[in-house]
Amino acid sequence: MSASPRRWRGAAIATAALLAVSLAPTATAEPAPGVPVQLLSITDLHGYFGEYTTTVPGSRAGESAKTVGGGAYLASHLNRLRAPGNSVLFSAGDDFSGWPSETAWFWNEPTIEYMNMIGVEFSTVGNHEIDRKPAYLEHMMEGTCQGRPDRDLCFTDSTGKRFQGADFDYYSANVINEATGRPLVKPYHVRQVDDGRGGTLPVGFIHATTTHTPQEQLSYWPSELKFLPEVETINRYAEELRGRGVQAIVAVVHEGFSQANGAGYNDCTEPFGPLADMNKQISPAVDAIVGGHWHALVNCMLPDPAGNPRPVVDAANHGRLINEINLELDPATGDVRRDRTKSVSHANTRDVAPDPEVQRMAKYWKDRLPARGNQQVATVTGDLTRTSGTDEESTLGNVTADAFLWAANKDGQADLAVAMPGILLRDIPFAPNPANPADAPGRVLFSELVFGTVYENGIGPAVVRGTVTGRRLDELIESQWQRGADGVVTYRHMAVSGNVSYIYDPDAPLGQHVDIKKIRINGKPVKADREYRIATLANNFFARNATPGFTALFDARNQDRSIYSGADALWKYMEARSPVRPPKLDRVRPAPGN
Repeated sequence: MSASPRRWRGAAIATAALLAVSLAPTATAEPAPGVPVQLLSITDLHGYFGEYTTTVPGSRAGESAKTVGGGAYLASHLNRLRAPGNSVLFSAGDDFSGWPSETAWFWNEPTIEYMNMIGVEFSTVGNHEIDRKPAYLEHMMEGTCQGRPDRDLCFTDSTGKRFQGADFDYYSANVINEATGRPLVKPYHVRQVDDGRGGTLPVGFIHATTTHTPQEQLSYWPSELKFLPEVETINRYAEELRGRGVQAIVAVVHEGFSQANGAGYNDCTEPFGPLADMNKQISPAVDAIVGGHWHALVNCMLPDPAGNPRPVVDAANHGRLINEINLELDPATGDVRRDRTKSVSHANTRDVAPDPEVQRMAKYWKDRLPARGNQQVATVTGDLTRTSGTDEESTLGNVTADAFLWAANKDGQADLAVAMPGILLRDIPFAPNPANPADAPGRVLFSELVFGTVYENGIGPAVVRGTVTGRRLDELIESQWQRGADGVVTYRHMAVSGNVSYIYDPDAPLGQHVDIKKIRINGKPVKADREYRIATLANNFFARNATPGFTALFDARNQDRSIYSGADALWKYMEARSPVRPPKLDRVRPAPGN
């Protein structure tokens, strides 16, 4: 039966209305409100929690510089910036190996107390976290009171408690223990954040340490630790996290980059450097990259390999800047809504009220410096000086070479030791300092010996052992005579341990001053093809930081590092041998008739 005109007309009107609705533009549905996550980070603090003032450039190019600095001000700014919900405070590494005396003299334990106070949740292992053996990092995390060649650890903190270690963990995915083949510390972790709906969402943090660490003079690792490539390691763990259902991922990398001169700390002008290059290869699964190491001031949004912008930042050093990244997570998937991501760095200006608890803590450690500095660590019967007037030997040089050999044989084996020219920065006098009532004749104080005598302030390079042939040893000794650009040959004395002696011809041609047959170790002539274990400071085993002109140790085999730094070695040797008598200057002699 055919439809009546009225029924057909009604159907047509309904169809037209339906088509009109279907063809009309639809309003875009607003996405569900996101879950905010605030990331606050610092990097390369290096123990600058006390009173410290410096400057940073303006936030943008052309803006005026700002006065910044000080741990008490940093704490106040963090309290001001911290969001009430999902806020995470962390460090990108190099928290310790601090240079200020109030932390250096107490082996960086005060830095951990400060970081506990301000609420750091985790930190990446920087190269300076492993300036000492891994046991020292474990001590900083757990308060084991081990990791130095003595028990000079676990000081009483500002609350009256013995040092207990960090309230947070250190992480790195690419620092590997050679003995086990496993990461030295945990490679990543997952932080659950409140989704505002009675549940949580995961945010993964992957950590990596610069692969240049083994070529840093303080954290030189010829063996025991190895460092995997940062990018490949980060991408591997990003995939692992994605497999665990973690969609929001942050890489915290102790490696740096910078930008063009004259830019502000929130600019991104012509960025360059390792981290900028890594960003081009790090998986798009990573939503933000927080760097350090370069002490640079740069805040970028750079495209990942898929072309989507993400923050890549480096927030200076010594607490000068705080970086803040704000992420927004999709409440259904947990992924980061990249178009909502924001990054800004804040200067640690001194125009806020300093945190009184941090001021109290910093004062406590500073007030302890006089007693620490006046601690007697050794005694001497005469002056130990760096020069003898002959340009050949010195009493302090000889004692230092003896100390290196002594230390090298405490936790390993060495046949001889040398102390390179230029590493000793001051003499050790017998006479007391008239300005210090705590001093006395022959008394050697902590402040006179332990810091600033061998090489530089801070922990200083480790004593490292390596195997060389007698021929290489002869080459090393010949390196003391060097021809300058002007053609003039100069002599720079390298101290040798007391079991070594040699005779030289001052008038011989360059490279022929010492006959290998005239070099003796323990009274026996050195053989050209025989192997010997030699000990000296770490920086002399690789080109980047070696004493200029002394290259013979670069290919030393079977290198390993002692638990002793150079400063530790001199301190503990003199402590064990007190009273120390100035040694005879008879290890190096000119040939008869010269």
